[in-house]
Amino acid sequence: MKDLKDIRKLGFGLMRLPRNGEVIDVEETKVMVDKFIEAGFNYFDTAFVYPGSEDVARQALVERYDRESYFLATKNAAWDNCQSREDAIKQFLTSLERTGAGYFDLYLLHNLGSPRTEFFDKFDMWNFVKEKKEEGLIRHYGFSFHGTPEELEVLLTEHPDVEFVQLQINYADWDSPVIRSRECYETCQRHGKPVVIMEPVKGGSLANPIPSVRKVFDEADPSVSPSSWAIRFAASLDNVLTVLSGMSNISQMEDNLKTMTDFKALSDDDRKVIVRAVEELQKADSIPCTNCKYCVHVCPNDIAINEYFRAYNELNVYNNKARSDQLYNRAISAGKNPASMCIQCATCEGACPQHLPIVELLANKIVPTYE
Repeated sequence: MKDLKDIRKLGFGLMRLPRNGEVIDVEETKVMVDKFIEAGFNYFDTAFVYPGSEDVARQALVERYDRESYFLATKNAAWDNCQSREDAIKQFLTSLERTGAGYFDLYLLHNLGSPRTEFFDKFDMWNFVKEKKEEGLIRHYGFSFHGTPEELEVLLTEHPDVEFVQLQINYADWDSPVIRSRECYETCQRHGKPVVIMEPVKGGSLANPIPSVRKVFDEADPSVSPSSWAIRFAASLDNVLTVLSGMSNISQMEDNLKTMTDFKALSDDDRKVIVRAVEELQKADSIPCTNCKYCVHVCPNDIAINEYFRAYNELNVYNNKARSDQLYNRAISAGKNPASMCIQCATCEGACPQHLPIVELLANKIVPTYE
């Protein structure tokens, strides 16, 4: 049987796959899967709430490769429209059907952290995953987490049998007083839990950083991409099972493979470069949205929150007014409500992994800028 120690250090996150318009490009995804496996990597990450992702995992991976040759992880979102334990369990069964995988190498309770953790407790999903492991339908179980280190301490104390934790870790969030990545990572280390790293490139924003950050990296080594710096920062940490990269095209795949095929951990000089990059990043008037769209998924008034934040960043970080206006107006033209239609219910804030004060940002940044 495959063991967690057999997982390679780079994982393929299937959240931001290549698209033709709004539809996932299955053929390009197949090419990316092939390149990934040919380079010797073996970890694939999807989730019940990633639209189309589990089905594409079946087409591009499960139906084309020997089941014992790779690790497939997916996640249960008991907080997503589940009214009962049966609803939450149905997600697991649906994931098995969509992927055709037969079993999951790793199964995660998805996006824990207040107020979402209570759904997994209420529906007794902790015992459910243990039952499925005994049945052989889950090989290893853990959870992904977007909360405080204090919450994480409680979870790991109450559930010591959890085998791994998935955390958001990148150089921008490492010492962030909001995300607190370092503290969460250190909490896992105290409990002896290996970590799967998500958002190492912060939803792609660190792949195309603001000009002053790019300048820092280019001066240090112009032959290396900003993404490579971000991936290496995460992969240089101890006790990391794998670093997930949500690759959206073949070029991103090739760049990540180049970085991780002959991986070199950050040196002391490299870490000084990262420190300078963070200092420049903190000067920018940007909204640290990763475009995960969880907020849009729960917004009762159909406001394109992620698109409006993206438009704001284009204007205030890159001084690109034309592109900024285009992004905002395109969302309005697609039938989305303007930011001024926010009813301040704050449902979006409960879903946001970045813990952004979305209501305040819409009212104080987006509305004055565009409306």
